[in-house]
Amino acid sequence: MTRTLTILGATGSVGSQALDLVARNPGRWQVEALTANSDVAGLAAAARASGARFAAIGDAALHGALQAALSGSGIETGAGPAALCEAAQRPGDIVLTAIVGAAGLGPTMAAVNRGATIAIANKETLVCAGPVVTAAAKASGAVLLPVDSEHNAVFQVFDHDRPDRVAKIILTCSGGPFRTRSRAELAEVTVKDACNHPVWSMGAKISIDSATLMNKGLELIEAHHLFPVGLDRLDVIIHPQSVVHSMVEYVDGSVLAQLGSPDMRIPIAYAMAWPDRIATPATRLDLAQIANLSFEAPDLARFPCLQLAWDAMRAEGSAPCILNAANEVAVAAFIAGQVGFLDIDTIVAETLARVASGPVGSIEEVVEIDRAARAEATVQVEMRTR
Repeated sequence: MTRTLTILGATGSVGSQALDLVARNPGRWQVEALTANSDVAGLAAAARASGARFAAIGDAALHGALQAALSGSGIETGAGPAALCEAAQRPGDIVLTAIVGAAGLGPTMAAVNRGATIAIANKETLVCAGPVVTAAAKASGAVLLPVDSEHNAVFQVFDHDRPDRVAKIILTCSGGPFRTRSRAELAEVTVKDACNHPVWSMGAKISIDSATLMNKGLELIEAHHLFPVGLDRLDVIIHPQSVVHSMVEYVDGSVLAQLGSPDMRIPIAYAMAWPDRIATPATRLDLAQIANLSFEAPDLARFPCLQLAWDAMRAEGSAPCILNAANEVAVAAFIAGQVGFLDIDTIVAETLARVASGPVGSIEEVVEIDRAARAEATVQVEMRTR
């Protein structure tokens, strides 16, 4: 049976791989809508190739360019934040949310509020507004299917009917490109160094988050909202080979894990086809060739972003939103050459210390907290601008 599919963030890494799966499985999905932030050419090409009915560009100033690129195609167009939300609200069985950062919050909430099945690759939505999103999903009947390889792995081996049987969720972490470097050595690393992930091929923002281990911290917070086990039953372990994507320990001492090659098309396919499974072109796992799987505890002194995330998660309320906003500003400044790699965690820590946190009850409150945190983080960047 053909299912309708909307992809929010269609020209990024996750969106592009999802469209690859669509092309490899003709007749399985009808693409309803695609969105992108500013890549007009990429969005137009993807919309034409996939037969999308609607395409929206986030930058409102680019609407004319998108209309020109799709002239004669019959594909409807839109632009600006409202158009991204319109894409999420259009009729569709599955909405894949792959917009990077807090910008994905509004469109994701639009999909949640209409009760869609959501393949969620935008972890920042749950980090910033986890209680609001999960409450809205419960009210609307929306289903949240995690796309991040770690959460997808947990989802596959988690006892959803009896979560009380779960003793611990263990998220694995590759350790990033700087796993063996000292804190002193990290002072001079470049953006290119930080984006040179040893295993995964990802965009710049998530690659840098992986290098600081902030990505794993954000995933901890996301896991807290996705799986009802409590803060004390979450853990992180470094696993450089990225073969074991995460584990669930049960009360009897059994540990169930999901393994696979480090190819995002596996978790994307699982979420898009759920509850079915489909074939993917991912390389098959050859454990004999890999030979060894190693694990080690994360070093929170060398990579304090992970500790900051732990602390924000335990504080709850608006602290995770402040953490995420400050990190987005700091990473953008690092990419722009304004600050150094080690300034990232300092900017986040200083922002958390200076922006008051408290309970969060609505999306409007989340937006205001995000704004305040970004303003303070920008001040912290300016204090350190090279």
